[in-house]
Amino acid sequence: MQVRELNQADAKGYYHLRLEALLTNPDAFITTYEQEKQRPDPINTIAKRLESETSRTFGLFVEETLAGIVTLVKETHPKFSHKASVLAMYITKNHRRKGGAELLIKELIQFARAIELEVLHLSVVTDNHPAQELYRKLGFHTYGTEEKAIKLPDRYLDEDHMVLFL
Repeated sequence: MQVRELNQADAKGYYHLRLEALLTNPDAFITTYEQEKQRPDPINTIAKRLESETSRTFGLFVEETLAGIVTLVKETHPKFSHKASVLAMYITKNHRRKGGAELLIKELIQFARAIELEVLHLSVVTDNHPAQELYRKLGFHTYGTEEKAIKLPDRYLDEDHMVLFL
């Protein structure tokens, strides 16, 4: 397994993995599979996003296959420029519990330190215990829980807000 920053050439692989994530774990994401499928020109849109100045997306590769992703989005307001959010974390089912998620987050944290960020935020659905355990292992802690953070057709999901001070 290896982790590297994704670029425009990875847009198609990212898109297919994103669709898999939305189908496999719909509760973990705000965007739905149907919404993602309806986006116009998604590959070019993703390619541009992968070259953004305000975000970086890292990919976990098993051999030549993209098996995991996570995105870091930096705050742009000068008074918030010391902070960033961790978003869109996903590992394929076949590669879970093998250390890949930890490698991804460690690479993201290393990058965040290198660009002198001080605070990383993330949100995770409260019943996603494996993700919470991973984030805690890497130094994140919960600073609040938002009840009814996500509204689904038949229920609500609560989210824990977590922070890591670098």
